[in-house]
Amino acid sequence: MSASSQMHAQAQLAGISQLVPVQDSGGSFVGPADPAERGRWLCSQLEAGNILFFPHTPFAFPQDDREFLLGQKQTSSAFHKNVAYRAAEDRITGLDKADTAEAARLRTVLRSYSQSVTQFLSGFLTPYVGKWKLDFASFRPLEEKGRPARLHARNDLAHFDSFPTRPTNGDRILRFFTNINPSQSRVWVTSQTFEALGPTLAKSIGLPDPRSANLLARALRGLARSFHLPGANRPPYDEFMHRCHNFMKEDMSFQQDCPKQRWEFPPDANWMVFTDCVSHAVLEGQYALEQTFLISRSAMVEPQRSPIAVLERLAGHALSN
Repeated sequence: MSASSQMHAQAQLAGISQLVPVQDSGGSFVGPADPAERGRWLCSQLEAGNILFFPHTPFAFPQDDREFLLGQKQTSSAFHKNVAYRAAEDRITGLDKADTAEAARLRTVLRSYSQSVTQFLSGFLTPYVGKWKLDFASFRPLEEKGRPARLHARNDLAHFDSFPTRPTNGDRILRFFTNINPSQSRVWVTSQTFEALGPTLAKSIGLPDPRSANLLARALRGLARSFHLPGANRPPYDEFMHRCHNFMKEDMSFQQDCPKQRWEFPPDANWMVFTDCVSHAVLEGQYALEQTFLISRSAMVEPQRSPIAVLERLAGHALSN
């Protein structure tokens, strides 16, 4: 066996993600015929750290909406890195100008995208239905390659997702992506899953201690929450994952040497992945849409594979609130 083959075999054992096509060339879905059985199979693939891949958008996406989004960066300088649609508030953020007709149309388009993804997944990932929280949808109009950003905000460095201002308390971060660029692929690399990397990261970073339940500690936490101090509502699990996110981006040896697989998602491709358990980076691409769901820990088909389950086995105590 060649050296490269040995490295590839070791990477497979170490938890490298696989691309799982769920549509054939004609657009029909593959996998078990029974919807309930297929839903469990698909969820198990996601929870194992694999990427579900759709070569074509599996729901209606009006061409007028696509053309509107593609035209925005050419006609407006109002966009930030991401434009976020907050479904719970029916509003968008990430615009310098939020009261124009253009912003109103953008909100309508992102609302429609969010609703279409949610409706599609409701019939597709049946074990999760009713056990998720709809998080933000986003539009990413900027070219990723060479985009300037501070270290911890760089998308081109491998990392696990963690939301510092929206702790999950052990629930899972599922993200659905759509490449609307008509001519350019969106390029990712992925490395090892959290199952493989988690124990090493825990040794490097240090696991959180059990959260004290005495009255003084609880009172101090309550005081911190009342003053809206950073991290006041963050459970030990989310505190670890946030530190993990930053630690990985700061470690240039890891970034250079970790095993990698490169994925190119072509125009009109869609893909779905638990980004809290798949270390990933975005190298190239412009004009992508994304919808995030927070999936209840209780909904997992294989709960022992969740990052919080991995960490709690190592720590020997609960890490959620």
